[in-house]
Amino acid sequence: MPIFIVAAGVLILLFLIIKMKLHTFVSLIVVSFLVAIGLGMNLSKIVPSIEAGIGGQLGHLALVFGFGAMLGRLVSDAGGGYRIAITVIDKFGRKRIQTAVVIASFIIGIALFFEVGLVLLIPIVYAIAKELKVPFLYLGIPMAAALNVTHGFLPPHPAPTAISVAYGANIGQVLLLGIVIAIPTTLIAGPLFNQFAMKRFPKAYQKAGNLSALGPRKEFHLNETPGFGISVLTSLFPVIFMAIATVFSLFMKGDSKGKEIIEFIGTPGTAMLISLLLAIYTMGYARKIPMQDISKSLSQSISQIAMMLLIIGGGGAFKQVLIDGGVGDYVADLFRQTTLSPLLVAWIIAAILRLCLGSATVAALTTAGMAAPLMADSSVNPGLMVLVTGAGSVIACHVNDAGFWMIKEFFGLSMKETFQTWTLLTTVLSVTGLGCVLLAGIFL
Repeated sequence: MPIFIVAAGVLILLFLIIKMKLHTFVSLIVVSFLVAIGLGMNLSKIVPSIEAGIGGQLGHLALVFGFGAMLGRLVSDAGGGYRIAITVIDKFGRKRIQTAVVIASFIIGIALFFEVGLVLLIPIVYAIAKELKVPFLYLGIPMAAALNVTHGFLPPHPAPTAISVAYGANIGQVLLLGIVIAIPTTLIAGPLFNQFAMKRFPKAYQKAGNLSALGPRKEFHLNETPGFGISVLTSLFPVIFMAIATVFSLFMKGDSKGKEIIEFIGTPGTAMLISLLLAIYTMGYARKIPMQDISKSLSQSISQIAMMLLIIGGGGAFKQVLIDGGVGDYVADLFRQTTLSPLLVAWIIAAILRLCLGSATVAALTTAGMAAPLMADSSVNPGLMVLVTGAGSVIACHVNDAGFWMIKEFFGLSMKETFQTWTLLTTVLSVTGLGCVLLAGIFL
């Protein structure tokens, strides 16, 4: 049965990554070959299938992912992220400090990848917690929740962008729906969960944190950073661009030239290019930063994501092997007679893969390859399939995910405390996201 071959492949993948310490990209390619052979694929078609998976995945993703990394790095290096965080927190004051942290983290999280946002915000949150004499984790939980939600649900982050293509969803629509789903999910998994965790696990909230794990950090003076308005505009410009284009295209009927132009500039690749050019000006040239320094930031951003691109490509290869090997059709047939919604099935598959593989991105990509055929006999909204897959892919972050160790080290937690707080938080986040998507599915 194909499902057992895939299960065996996942176990081998776990063994190679966790026990053998083999690099994730190499492990994915090795397992792709083994699973393809196990599924009985023609030997002459295995390599083309893997190449098509890598090329197809990165072909759609390289522009958005690359330009997104460059934009985020420019905002970070210029102090724009620092300005956003400090300004929002100052405006909200002590009583609403959690709300301020959530808003700042959400804005920054859209522009920056989870790890980058975490490294940027933790020193700020630490300083604020120390100043207000509140537990570090009291502000850290809502911050991490907001960053994780944007990572799992919203383009231009890698997984939601990539699986939008796999499901044939409009990325602009995914973005709009994602924001609607992300807001209540963040509030429940952040501030509300925080109230529960503080009472249930008080020892974790007594920890002082460990900023030495961050290494050397760039220090900013507020008067030397870009203004709040321009920092927010630059960070959110791709989101604003794609959202406006999506709304216009929904209301403009026919095939007018104006609609064609709006849809063109609203495509993720075009929107990200225009946004990057804006960031080069607002975060660099307008602040009299030499073009040489700007180019250095751009180069460093690409070097940081190069390996991630390979891993995503490896996930694409595994996904393509599952499709070409007939696993997607098998899963579709398996669930064709079930009364379960394709949304729930996609979430279950993504959650299982996430628990096994660790990587939310790889879990989401693999799920898309297996769950996409389920949409053929269903009227389910492709955008909701993207979001529910994203929700499943972030469940129960544990020892096979780098994010688990980052949270553990930065907040100075023990293994047990990390499970009690971070692993539980991501589970609450995932289940809440599922509930919100199922609720939205009633109306869409």
